[in-house]
Amino acid sequence: MMEIVELDQFDRRIIAVVRRHNLEPARAIAAQVGLSESAVLRRLRRLRAAGVIVADVSLIDTTRLAPAITIHVLVELVRSGLRMEQAFAARLEQRPEVIGAWNVTGRTDFLLMVTVPSIEAYQRFSDEVLASDENVRDFETLVTLREIVRLDPLRAGEPL
Repeated sequence: MMEIVELDQFDRRIIAVVRRHNLEPARAIAAQVGLSESAVLRRLRRLRAAGVIVADVSLIDTTRLAPAITIHVLVELVRSGLRMEQAFAARLEQRPEVIGAWNVTGRTDFLLMVTVPSIEAYQRFSDEVLASDENVRDFETLVTLREIVRLDPLRAGEPL
């Protein structure tokens, strides 16, 4: 079982700042949260070591890059025990087209988010990963027509 990390008000304030701008200098964070720069640096190291902060990433505006198609795929397995789900998940982790994957409840076992440059590329992916897997009973492809709300971790509000 994962250990819960206790956070105080300063930790929460620091997390709120780095969630919005992970390159904010420690001195600027210190000024915003009411701590010294060294205290902020110590807390950031502790939050990373404890696995609270798991990555420093950049959000990319994909509309400024080469055209891509985002596809959501609902996957139903024939057998959905732990080993079968782990095996399927391991296959997904190896595919760069899969930018998100969730094991879900309901009639569907997995929800995938796939990005490809063309429908032909998706056809290759679905043939290689989905149609060729004997444990995939069925899958439904949902092609994104337009983005309504951009994927934005900040929209989740304050989780703390």
